[in-house]
Parts: sequence; structure tokens; C-alpha cells
Amino acid sequence: MHIVFFGDQHAESLGGAQVSMRLQRKYLERAGHTVTIVAPQMHSARGADAAGDPGYVDLPSIPITADREYSLTWPGRRTDRFLDRALTRRPPVDLVHVQADFWGAYIGHRFAHRHGIPAVHTMHNRVDVGIAAVTPLHKPVLGALNLWRRAALRGIGVQPRGVDGWAYLAGIAAGSRAVTAPSGHFARRLEQHGVFGSVDVIWNGIDDEVREQVLAALRQAQGPGTERKPGRPRFIWLGRMSPEKRLLPFLEAVVASDVDVDIEIVGGGVERRAAERIAARAVRPGIHFAGRIGYADVLARIAAADAVVQTSIGFETQGMTPFEAATLGTPTVVSDPDIAGELRGGLWAVPDVGADESRRIAALADTLRIATADIAAGRAPEPDPQVAADFRQSSRTAAMLEVYGRAIAG
Repeated sequence: MHIVFFGDQHAESLGGAQVSMRLQRKYLERAGHTVTIVAPQMHSARGADAAGDPGYVDLPSIPITADREYSLTWPGRRTDRFLDRALTRRPPVDLVHVQADFWGAYIGHRFAHRHGIPAVHTMHNRVDVGIAAVTPLHKPVLGALNLWRRAALRGIGVQPRGVDGWAYLAGIAAGSRAVTAPSGHFARRLEQHGVFGSVDVIWNGIDDEVREQVLAALRQAQGPGTERKPGRPRFIWLGRMSPEKRLLPFLEAVVASDVDVDIEIVGGGVERRAAERIAARAVRPGIHFAGRIGYADVLARIAAADAVVQTSIGFETQGMTPFEAATLGTPTVVSDPDIAGELRGGLWAVPDVGADESRRIAALADTLRIATADIAAGRAPEPDPQVAADFRQSSRTAAMLEVYGRAIAG
């Protein structure tokens, strides 16, 4: 098959959905399929590095962040024409797989509808929670997004007239033959809110080969046996430095906990400077900002850590880092109860104390103290081995191919 992915952002940019698309492409191509990824052109150095890859169709775009990492392509007839011309240089398309929530979704569904190609849609984003985290004007913003959605997707499926986040997601899924979600808890919510009748749960995965390489290197570095050597506990936080990820509350909790640990912060974003200011107040914890690093290096650091810390609440549709950690044998401090439930073990769950941020920070600080003591005493919880097996990309690709087959069969 020739499968065309559509993303809101270039697959080489920072983000869990982008990592997932790159892995899906790798394993689909290994299975003999052709994959093209359509997304806005990236204006940073990494975009230039990827420009020669024939598997990417980079749409004309404008940068929308100061670091030029993220871009926007306006959906419309001009973009439609550009895309149609670009894809004439690739094999005939058998299936469209939309993995976007905004302009990429509009462009992808317009393409599928225009050419009569079946579409599968993977929902990656709780748009209502994400928008509420970054602006107090989230209701007017959602209203405007729904207007944009109805205009861009006019005539594609039944477009709901609602103005909330669920109506928005139902609208962008309306032209799909199948919808998937990267977690059971998000799939249930999509069904309960009428976004799609039956949502397939297919986790995002970890690269099987890189996982094995990372674990082999870790075993070699540790010497005989696979046990972690005692020492100062090492915690790692990974992600985009933006409000919905709750990096700043995490660092406030670290300062309040006064735990004697090493903490590594991996990623980048608009809150970097504010995070560094909070970290400077820490007395005992050693806090290091590693910036943005490559995929294999990320996995290696997760495997070498004593615990991953996941701090967003209610936003993640999966939350890849706790699952990557579980697959590498590393436990996680988990703030989101939905993610804690899906991991099924190998974690310290932060108590749910309601929406008051000061109480959340205090609860996280207490959990960090407990985790530090458990690690020092050699009683850290072990991740569920079934999660490790189910999270490998080879198994995720096999599951997605079944969905593709149903969608093509109609």
C-alpha cells in the first residue's frame, strides 16, 4: 500500500506525535509499504536537514513560534493544488492516515474526500484541555476553531454545530472510516462524547531495535547483572516546556521537597527561562537542563534513570514517556490518574487532591520524597512486563495494519 500521513507539524520537529509518525513510517516501510508524510515545512535547521527525504511532502508554511520549530499551512484551494501536484511524483495513494488536530487534519481530510480515498484518523490531542492551559480565552478560541473547522471541511461527513472541544474532534473525524486513540482512557472519552462510534485503542510505540541497543549498552556499562547500582537517585523529566506539561509546578515541588537527588530536564519550549529561575532556588537537588536531544539518547537516559517524572494532568491522550520508561524497566512518578491506571504498575501515583495547584505541588513534593526513599532503600516498583511487550512498535504496526485493512474494505 501507499499510505499518506498528515500532521500538523513536520515529523522532524519536537513532539510525541512526530516521534510516533517517524516510527510508524519505519516499520510500515519495513513491512513493504510506501509511506509519505505531509506536513508544513519546518523553518529551523532540522527542517533543512530533512529536505532531501523523498518521503516528506513539505507544504508552504509560515513559522508560528519564536524558535521557528513549528509552522502553519493554511488549508484551502492553493494548498490543495500544491499537494495534488506533489503527490503525482509518488505512487497512487491507497489510504490517508490523518494524525493531526488542526490544519493538518483539514488538509488531509480534504485530500481524501477530493480523491475518494479511505481515511483513518488518529486522535492525539485533548484540544479543550490544551487550549485552556495556554489561554483564559479558551472558550472563544474553541468557538473560532469550530467555525474554521466547519468552513474548511464543508461537505465532508456530517459536521456538528457545537462549539466545544468534543464537537470539534467529532467534526475532524467525520470523514473517517476508522478512528484510533493512543490510550484506553482517551478512546472511552471519545466514544462517550460522540466523537466516533467505536474507537480502536493502539498505543504509540517504542522502536524495538533502539530499545534493545539501549538496554544492551546499559547492561554493559553496569557490568554483570542488570540491577541498578546504588547511588544518588536520578530523576528525569521529558517534554515540551509549556503550561499543560506542568514543568514549573514540578520544579516548585522539587524545591519544596528538598530531596537529595539529581534531576535532568530534557526538552525545550517557552518556559525554559522561567524553569531555570525556579531551579536556581533549589538547595540540595542537582538540576540539569539537557535541552533537546535525539531519540536514542532520550531512551538511553530514561533507561539509566531511577525514575521518570510525568506531571501533566488531564491533557495527555497517552503520555509516551511513562510507557517508554516501563518498556525500559524504569518506574515513573505519575501525576495523571488515567495514565497511572493504564500503566498497571511500576509507578508512584501522585494523590489526586483536586484542581488547586498549591495542593497539587505539595502532593507531588510528598511523592518525590517517597520515591527517593524507596529508590535509596532498593524497593522501587517494577514496571508491568506486559506493558513492555505491548508497547513495541512492531506490535503497534501490526495492529494498525488491521485497521487499515478494515478501512480499505469499507
